[in-house]
Amino acid sequence: MYVASSGPENTSPVLLLHGGGVAGWMWESLQQQLESAHLTLVPDLPGHGHSAAEPYVSHSQTVRELTQILTDMVPNQPVTVIGFSLGAQLAIQLASEHPELVRQVVIISAQAKTMPFTKFTLKLLGITAPLARHRWFAKLQSRELFISPRQMENYIRTSSSITRESLVTAVGENMRFRLPEEWHTFPGRALVMVGGREGRLMRDSARAVHAALPRSELEVVEGLAHGIPLQRPEWFNQRITAWLRERII
Repeated sequence: MYVASSGPENTSPVLLLHGGGVAGWMWESLQQQLESAHLTLVPDLPGHGHSAAEPYVSHSQTVRELTQILTDMVPNQPVTVIGFSLGAQLAIQLASEHPELVRQVVIISAQAKTMPFTKFTLKLLGITAPLARHRWFAKLQSRELFISPRQMENYIRTSSSITRESLVTAVGENMRFRLPEEWHTFPGRALVMVGGREGRLMRDSARAVHAALPRSELEVVEGLAHGIPLQRPEWFNQRITAWLRERII
């Protein structure tokens, strides 16, 4: 798995996990803001970006790879994990299964309740997946993710490189995701964020993630939809840096 790193070594490391259909470039502005004080690790998840040739097999396989990356790159240094959408599900699973590796976690727009009509949706996705290779279709999709004009070429390139198999597998894992039983025992800090304009399933999921770990903070960001880090990046970056400066329990 490709991993970009920046920032001074021997500082508190931060792992940034992107959502499905994009890649590590979605964290560019946050990475630039954090790298003066934190070692930032930004992978392209399997099937995405620089890791497009590596098929997306499962959330569990991806978490195993992330665990190895942390063990190799920041041994004996628990990390802050910040994940969006699919990346937020991976953050939950990583923190649940390997709390010794995760100091604190920010969960942004994580679906934690199984979606209905999964088989039908995945079948339709498999049929329409080739459209992602066309610029006109990618541009239409980019509006749903709040991709900025500056990042448009990155998005088009990423979208066109995802194979049908990786796309269907990643989306299927996303749709069927359930909270790990170990989540309620995670000992670190946790911030759970969801947009006030996201669908009911996402808002209910955020409440479920918070309820399973009552010590966590739940923040509903009014006026924003599914794409908080990209829809209002300046506000989001300031919110995250402020949270990182707060007292660690």
